[in-house]
Amino acid sequence: MYLKKHLLLVFIMCFAFAKAQDKKTFKPHAIAFYNVENLFDTENDPVTFDDDRTPNGKDHWTEVIYADKVQKMARVISEIGFDVTQNAPVIIGLAEIENRKTVEALANDPQLLDKDYGIAHFDSPDRRGIDVALMYQKAFFKPINISKHELLIYDNNDSEKRVFTRDQLLVSGLLDGDMIHIIVNHWPSRSGGEARSRKKRIAAAKLNQKIIDSLQSNDPYAKIITMGDLNDDPTSPSVKKILKAQGNKDKVKDKMLYNPMEPMFKKGIGTLAYRDGWNLFDQILVSEPLIRKDFSSYRYYKASIYNKNYLSNPKGRYKGYPYRSFANGGYTGGYSDHFPVYIVLIKEVIEK
Repeated sequence: MYLKKHLLLVFIMCFAFAKAQDKKTFKPHAIAFYNVENLFDTENDPVTFDDDRTPNGKDHWTEVIYADKVQKMARVISEIGFDVTQNAPVIIGLAEIENRKTVEALANDPQLLDKDYGIAHFDSPDRRGIDVALMYQKAFFKPINISKHELLIYDNNDSEKRVFTRDQLLVSGLLDGDMIHIIVNHWPSRSGGEARSRKKRIAAAKLNQKIIDSLQSNDPYAKIITMGDLNDDPTSPSVKKILKAQGNKDKVKDKMLYNPMEPMFKKGIGTLAYRDGWNLFDQILVSEPLIRKDFSSYRYYKASIYNKNYLSNPKGRYKGYPYRSFANGGYTGGYSDHFPVYIVLIKEVIEK
């Protein structure tokens, strides 16, 4: 009789525990990256080659077109991850913005104004005049340190001739009290061919790894997110051999990176299309502590490409490709030649 009562008690306790587990709730946040395809203002910058993106320039880049482009980019940002978080991304990295003014235009668009985005940005030496930046919702993320890291690379045919490209942006801060480090990248393009330009992206990956190593030397358990348009796929040497990023969580060891974009790429999914094929240049990688299963602090939950139908070209030869905003010498009314990407972090909410 005693044994039966004891077993019954154990069963009741186990059932109660299971029900308690069922009632767990989590707080989700989206962290995103978007290459916004040459978001330029209309003013002529004498330092960079932006003459085409002016009202009298070759692209006839008027205030009306600029305003439409900003409105479209703001719409996309406002919707990324909303189905999961009921919010716009709390943090979003941006590539191909001309300057701080263009990021401020995004943050102040009526579709994003209530999110009260802060901005982290430095001017890069890129000759095209494009930079990377980070926007963050001030209510959730508090930057502690913001720094830029210069990428020094040289022309393939002239070791004395520097190629001016984008800096890498590092922002460290508190996400609801959790220390998070975000690196925003836009690595050198494949201009001149993938093989010929490869060493430039290898150099960018080495700089990225140097930043990561520095963060991990200060804190072996650092939660690091490196994101950007890498101009390489998840299986490219820069990502696999230099960053040693793994597409299988089980292979991620201490101080390694997990790349949730690799399985997508291997299924033929991409963020941009070129010559009838898909690439997945836009990637978000996370350090090992973010994939642990203790959800008392923020951990990685899922990754996605935001590729809603309206972001795809609706017709013609390039139907289904990202609906770029500029093609054949004119403004198309589209969005970007890249789809945005995002991850969702979740944290268990303890009921009081």
